Formats: sequence, C-alpha cells, structure tokens
Amino acid sequence: MRLNKIFLTATLLLAGVCANAQETVTEYVFQPHWFGQLQIGGQETLGEGKFGKLLSGNAQIAAGYKFNPYIGMRLAVNAWASRGAVKFDNLGSFNYNNGNNNYYKWNYIAPTLDAVVDMTNLIGGYNPTRLVEVDFLAGLGVNYAWHNKDAQRISASANAAYNSWFNSTYPQFDHNTGADKTVDFKNGLGFDAWEHGKWRFLGQFGCAVNFNVSSRVQIGLELMANITNDCYNSKHWDNTDWYFNALLGVGYSFGPKYSVNTRVIEPEPEPVVVEKIVEKIVEVPVQVEEKKVEKEVFRRDVFFLINQHYIRPQEMEKVAQVAEYLQTHPNATVTITGYADKGTGTQAFNLRLSAQRSQAVAKALQDRYYIPASRMIVKSMGEDMYQPYPDAVQNRVAICIAE
Repeated sequence: MRLNKIFLTATLLLAGVCANAQETVTEYVFQPHWFGQLQIGGQETLGEGKFGKLLSGNAQIAAGYKFNPYIGMRLAVNAWASRGAVKFDNLGSFNYNNGNNNYYKWNYIAPTLDAVVDMTNLIGGYNPTRLVEVDFLAGLGVNYAWHNKDAQRISASANAAYNSWFNSTYPQFDHNTGADKTVDFKNGLGFDAWEHGKWRFLGQFGCAVNFNVSSRVQIGLELMANITNDCYNSKHWDNTDWYFNALLGVGYSFGPKYSVNTRVIEPEPEPVVVEKIVEKIVEVPVQVEEKKVEKEVFRRDVFFLINQHYIRPQEMEKVAQVAEYLQTHPNATVTITGYADKGTGTQAFNLRLSAQRSQAVAKALQDRYYIPASRMIVKSMGEDMYQPYPDAVQNRVAICIAE
C-alpha cells in the first residue's frame, strides 16, 4: 500500500512538471547602425582589346547606414585608373579591322550614392547569425576623369604619320584645306583624345557576397557594372560607355547590429471536451439520463521565430499531431490560419509572412503526411491585422483547428 502511494505521488509530480513545461525562444532584434568598407581590386573597361588587356587597378572606400534588416544606403568613392585601346594602321588611319592596337590609360574618381538591399534577409527572414549575406546594390553618381596624356600622344602620332604619308603621296594638295577633310580624329573617325579633366554622369548596379567573420566584421566580394556618357574611353560612337569593377574588401559595423531577447512561450492549453447531460422525459418506459457530446475540436498552435516561416523540429511535432488526428478522423477537416506580430515589420510584409506560415504548415501536411488539400482550409490574418494573443511573440504563429 505504501509503495502504491509513493508511485502515485511521483506520477502526479511528473505530470505537473510536464504540464508546466515552457518553451524558451531566442529572437534577434535589429539595431540601426553605421558601417564602413575598404576594398581593392581590378577594373575591366569595355573596348576593342582582348579580355585582360584593358584591366587596371581599382580601389574603393565607403560609409553607410543600415536603416532596417533589409535596406541601407552608402556613399562610396571609387578611384584609380581605366584603360582603353584604339586601332591605327601604319599610315596613321583609324582602322578597326586591320589596325594595330594602341593601349592607353587615364585616371578617374567616381563618388556614388548607393542603395543596399539585403536579399538574404528579404527572402529568408532576418537572421544576423548567418555566415553568408548577399546584397543587391544600385546607385547614381558622377565620374571625373583626367590625365589622358597617353591617348593624346597616340592621336598626335597618328596625325603626324598620316600627314607625312599624305604630303609625300599628294604633294599637289593642301592637306590643311579640302583634301584632308576626310580625316578628323575627333568626329569622322570616332577617336576623341579629350584634354583636361571631364565630368560625366554615372550609374551603377551589381551585387556583393559577404561573409560574417564576427558580429561586426565582414569580408566580401563586390561586382559592379558602371555606365557613363559617351567618349569616356576617348571614342566617339554615339553610345554609352561601360566599365566593370571586381573588389575584395573588409567591412566593419560601428555599434551593435542586433540585440538578443529570450522569451518564454507558455504552452497552449489542451482543448477541453465538454459533455452535457440532457434529461429526456418520456411516458413509458422512463429514460433517466442520456449523454450528448459536443462536436470534438482539436487545436495545435505552431510557433515561428521572428520574420521566419520555417517550421522548427519541435514545432513539426505539433504538425505531426494534427496529421495523426486527421488520419484517425477521416471526415475531419483542418483550418490553418497564419499570423504575424504587427509590431514588427510593415503591414504588407506581415500579410505576406502570415500567409507563408499557414502555407508552410499546409505543405508539411501534404508532403510529409499525405493529407489531401481538399481537407485543409488555409487562411492568414486580414487587413485588420488581428492578433490572437496579447504577447507579441506568441502572435508569430499558425493556428490549426481540426473538427
């Protein structure tokens, strides 16, 4: 008898511990912050030379601000040198098909204001502990180019060679009047060895792949395409000019990028099945009691981390319980309603995230447990941003009700 009492007491204590079990969730809260970058690499200018022949050094310094997990802005200053090539034949005439390549370079500096979009957080949800981050960049600025002496020397040499040939071949003509009108290195033949410094508008776009070495330090590769006005490469073709940058560098965040909150989620209560006793009076024979059971309702709440719709393993167990209920009750259907914490993110983002959460649960029921879509009703929070729980963390949920 004493052993039975001890066993009963231990069982009750164990049940009490299980009933009061709580789930601890760690969430990351984004902190707006400044950042800086130092990068060095190479530049390839679009032109007639073979790949690598128009390669030059390239460096960049940038400072920016991250407003939220998805959008930032930066001011970048890119500079060093660009290279070009032009083909002249032995007579000093511009000859694209049969001429000899003459290479030249010049210096430039290009400040730009760029938008930085974190594609990793935008698609996969905010998680600052990822190893890899992929950014899309696009911006506008100006390009100031100077020291175009190489192109000017090539142009002067070609003019001298042509003039010498023309004077010896056609001594009767004055090449400075009518006969020489066919050779105009600035306009007619497309070579414009500009002098002095020149400003041009600049547009650019590209991407960056960054690796988080620590919570504040990144190393990464940036690839950018740049477009400028015509004649940047000393050629006049009535079209825009392009050059491409590849940069390796290091980035540093000034101030913490995020804070860590640990929250406790109370387990949802098990649904209570209420039984009502209905008395029915008949004449003969007398029926004293008849029990009537209300329609059974089965509920499970699948919780998610902030800005995510990935079902964690501990929450997948709840999805399995819903599937088991539907398998043992062939006539039952389940309504899956997704929610999001309206205090985090924009309304449009939360509407999309709540739909993704309910769809993730429905997909798991179909793919893992072969529950047909006809037995599921998939919904999400509406424009009124209804919140089923008073606690913000608990509203990152998909509620499954089967009946």
